[in-house]
Amino acid sequence: MLLLGIDIGTSSIKVSIVDSQTQKTVASAQYPETESPITSLKPGWAEQSPDMWWQHVQQALKACNQSGKYNPLDIAAIGIAYQMHGLVLVDQNQNLLRDSIIWCDSRAVELGEKAFDAIGHDKCLSHLLNSPGNFTASKLAWVKQNEPRVYEQIDKIMLPGDFIAMKLSGEITTSISALSEGVFFDFVNNSISKDIINHYGFSESLFPLVQPVFSNHGGVLASVAQQLGLKAGIPIAYKAGDQPNNALSLNVLNPGEVAATAGTSGVIYGVSDKLTYDPQSRVNTFAHVNYTEQQKSLGVLLCINGTGSLYRWTKNLFGSAVSYNQMNTEAAKVSLGSNGLRILPFGNGAERMLNNEQIGVHFHNIDLNLHTQAHIFRAVQEGIASAFRYGVDIMRENGMNPTVIRAGKANLFLSDLFAQTFVNATGIPVELYNNDGSVGAALGAGIGSQIFTSPQEAFKQMQPLQLIEPNADDFEPIYQEWKSLLLKQLSISK
Repeated sequence: MLLLGIDIGTSSIKVSIVDSQTQKTVASAQYPETESPITSLKPGWAEQSPDMWWQHVQQALKACNQSGKYNPLDIAAIGIAYQMHGLVLVDQNQNLLRDSIIWCDSRAVELGEKAFDAIGHDKCLSHLLNSPGNFTASKLAWVKQNEPRVYEQIDKIMLPGDFIAMKLSGEITTSISALSEGVFFDFVNNSISKDIINHYGFSESLFPLVQPVFSNHGGVLASVAQQLGLKAGIPIAYKAGDQPNNALSLNVLNPGEVAATAGTSGVIYGVSDKLTYDPQSRVNTFAHVNYTEQQKSLGVLLCINGTGSLYRWTKNLFGSAVSYNQMNTEAAKVSLGSNGLRILPFGNGAERMLNNEQIGVHFHNIDLNLHTQAHIFRAVQEGIASAFRYGVDIMRENGMNPTVIRAGKANLFLSDLFAQTFVNATGIPVELYNNDGSVGAALGAGIGSQIFTSPQEAFKQMQPLQLIEPNADDFEPIYQEWKSLLLKQLSISK
């Protein structure tokens, strides 16, 4: 039996077909080849069209099916991973009411901060494990306050993956993991948060049916199945945000295990069995994919908004004539420290690990007679690695001390230089795996449909490609200089 995984990314949609017996990828496709647009009507805003996601899902799946490497009628279950925290709104006829306000949109920060004060810091942190901040609940409050005609028509609120599941099946569901990533879930009372809905004036009727992450979230409609060459009724057996799903794809399910990714954003995601929170909400705690009331499995998430997005921006401005591989090759020719060039990689919305400050990207110490595009390529990678180190130190403050980090060999981790710089900056070895979000979603579907008897069976074939350990390069002076520049900029911003 085959498993279909769909990953709703910010830049593109990726689908993979996985053989459930071997856990090997049979085929995969990505759409579009260029990056999907983000609409920014005002500074700090970021929106995407959910209809665009659905069109791209169809195109990617059709490309996969046309590969001829499998029979689409052999697909037995579907899993969906998606960009977290996005707000999707539909009316009672399942029609979209507006574009999605996505994860890196910063318009709701002030509303979240007011909710934090009004509900009480201790109450929010102990029950929600987070400040309401800039998460989905605050985005919905922004719509209620600023677009009342839209708000009045809302039948259900969703996250991006819920929307794609709805388009496939006609059904709308959510999960505790999804509610927690929107900061709608009360972990103490194990229910939708009364404090949040009362403060913002939401009705509980806006929330879809709550299902376990690994369960039936609807079957593919006959009309959709015919259009996509699938069997009608295939269960959507798994839905999860991209970072919990990335952890699942790396078999990071137990307390103390840690995953990382460096795609559009950069994330460290560690699993804990304690209802833990950062007093400043710089790192965030959500229900992991295997969270239950009996087994409280939490994901502690550090997010840097602009990692791959900064590298893309750098390529567009400084390396449009070269490939990413060539950028990495050129960067590796530059000596450690980029001859003094330092870059603060923060230019993609409010950064939670910087207390929701928006400080932008900053280049420091440019020497017009010395620095070349290769220096910029390396300094960007060193700046991103330094931002990861800054965040890992926050996680250490909160009791998480990883001894190894698992990551997929994808995005920035395709660069040997970046992978080694990341390890040297954090002091933590990295295991690289041949896995990605769409494959993880497919394996999640196998778990949710009980094609696999356990998560352990789903990952029995998984082996690391490479172990990267710290080498003799002394990155600490570079990091300390970078950190001093960051702290100075933060003081200016305040």
